Amino acid sequence: MISFGIMSLKLDSEDSYINDIAKLAESCEMECYRFIPTEINPHSLQVRGKKFDAKTAQWIDTEFLIPTILYDRCFYGDDEHSKLCLPIVSWLKSRNDITFLGYGLPNKLELYHSLKNTALSAYLPPTKFANDSSSILKELNKLKKIIIKPINGFQGFGIYSLKKNDKTFHVKTEKQKKIISRIFPNESKLINWLDPLIANRQYLIQPFLELSNDELQPFDIRILLQKNIQGVWGELGRGIRLGNSGGILSNLSAGGSVITFSDWTSSLQPAKGKYIREELEYILSQLPLMLEKEFLPLFELGVDIGIAKNGSIWILDINSKPGRKVILETQPALKETLFLAPLLYGKHLFQTGQSERKSFHEKTLSH
Repeated sequence: MISFGIMSLKLDSEDSYINDIAKLAESCEMECYRFIPTEINPHSLQVRGKKFDAKTAQWIDTEFLIPTILYDRCFYGDDEHSKLCLPIVSWLKSRNDITFLGYGLPNKLELYHSLKNTALSAYLPPTKFANDSSSILKELNKLKKIIIKPINGFQGFGIYSLKKNDKTFHVKTEKQKKIISRIFPNESKLINWLDPLIANRQYLIQPFLELSNDELQPFDIRILLQKNIQGVWGELGRGIRLGNSGGILSNLSAGGSVITFSDWTSSLQPAKGKYIREELEYILSQLPLMLEKEFLPLFELGVDIGIAKNGSIWILDINSKPGRKVILETQPALKETLFLAPLLYGKHLFQTGQSERKSFHEKTLSH
């Protein structure tokens, strides 16, 4: 049987999703394993982890060879464990005897630079690296309202809006599903707050886009793209994420809610709905092909699209390790399709012997 491994930074990460995949593995003639990168012995290539027992529907502690097909679900932070795992995963990606479903994407700034000279450039919010506090203040003085976000951020962590008033500065973020707001009386106080923030993490700067609805809820469109069993890109589903009124995030981890795309478009004027659907179709037809031309092969993408109050459309984020909550909540009938997809695509890669697909752009193997 084909050995299919799911790799994460914690063994209980995404338990529900990984369990549902494992339950279907035997039907795809696969054995399913899960493990943490640091549990690999680089000399013997043995891994301490868990194997799914199809008869008992339980995970069993065991040792095994590194699986032939790997599904990378590692979400890295700034912690020491992440720093230990990163080089191990890069080493795995460089091996010719192991095939990843997808090889991931670089950070948000690299992604921006790779797309800014393409046909999709008009959909990208202008993005700059926050070299220091003065570069943030320069943009804030020019634009009056900006967003700063971590270059390697996910799930909305560490995102702040900064607004310049006549004499004061207003900073807003969301933590633990609450809106946190703070007023700084002058530039020096703001700098004292900014300096340690950007010293510990790399940030980028973007203009603040008015992406809220009439109830002042931030919202965006989350679209899940995946390759099918033939390796052809297609859309699995889309939904609308709504954040807290007066907040800056629509992420579900920040307390957001979900409605179906059709419910949202039914409230729009027909011409506007048609325009948005056509624009989305164009973006989604181009984006995966552009990314795979620039970087290593991918399996899936979560694409977040913002619609500003003036009607402009923006690509807010592109995630190579997307969640499925939006799609499962809005289209529950897709549940088995979503859980089967990684297995079927992995089987396709195994049967077509596509380990050579990472033989180009070797420089993109690093994170």
